[in-house]
Amino acid sequence: MTKVDAGGTRLNVERLGDAGPGAETVVFVHGIATDNLTSYYFTVAPHFAEAGYDVVMYDQRGHGRSARPPHGYTIEAFSGDLRALLDELGIQRPVHLVGNSFGGTVALDYALDHPDRVASVLMVESEPPTAAWAQKMSGLLAGSAYKLHDERTLPWIEETYGRHEARLVRWAMRLLHGTSVAEDIAASRIPDEDRWRALDVPVLAVYGAESDLAEMAPWLESLLPRCRTLEVEGHGHSVLVGTPQTVGPLLLDWVRDSHKELVGAAERGVR
Repeated sequence: MTKVDAGGTRLNVERLGDAGPGAETVVFVHGIATDNLTSYYFTVAPHFAEAGYDVVMYDQRGHGRSARPPHGYTIEAFSGDLRALLDELGIQRPVHLVGNSFGGTVALDYALDHPDRVASVLMVESEPPTAAWAQKMSGLLAGSAYKLHDERTLPWIEETYGRHEARLVRWAMRLLHGTSVAEDIAASRIPDEDRWRALDVPVLAVYGAESDLAEMAPWLESLLPRCRTLEVEGHGHSVLVGTPQTVGPLLLDWVRDSHKELVGAAERGVR
């Protein structure tokens, strides 16, 4: 693991694979509060590295081993970190962005501002940053912060779910109690719907069939011109961790197909 100064915020970064200079880059963006880059490290990221891709994972600001500033947690701050990270790593070619939950929202926001630097977006249990999303996320974060003030919560989590989950919750407590993340998410910049309808980037959205987010699939396909949605039966919001053996091949096939599409378009342009 290495530390990268991305626009003034120190981010913890992990790269996998021994890809050559011409290899495509896949960047994994994790969720919020109880998540970090290990959710990819122990699920789907190694399969991409084995397939010959340059794999980049990082802890978002306030998470894992990255810096945790007291303020600055709007969606545009998170996507700005992604831009600064790619600049610092010297990655100028279009990348594939894989985002789980909140990470997919960050990936979409980045793609909207930098479509020329994105080969495709792969979202797992994610949605675009809308006004309704910002209100919902802010409420969930504030509610979680309130519940975690109860001294009985952490011992119960450790007893019920184990030490690993308890450790994730401890990290989440530092974020929720030590920063303005809930307020900042509510104050995030919300793009106009017309901008989404003009996004010329292929998007794959994967949902657990039992998740509340699955019902947005038809709307998402109508909003994003190059979007495809898939559902995984028998799983809810934790589909990435719950069945990586199913989600991994779906994501890997999509990246391969997107690459073929890019090559085909380039060849047609040359001719």
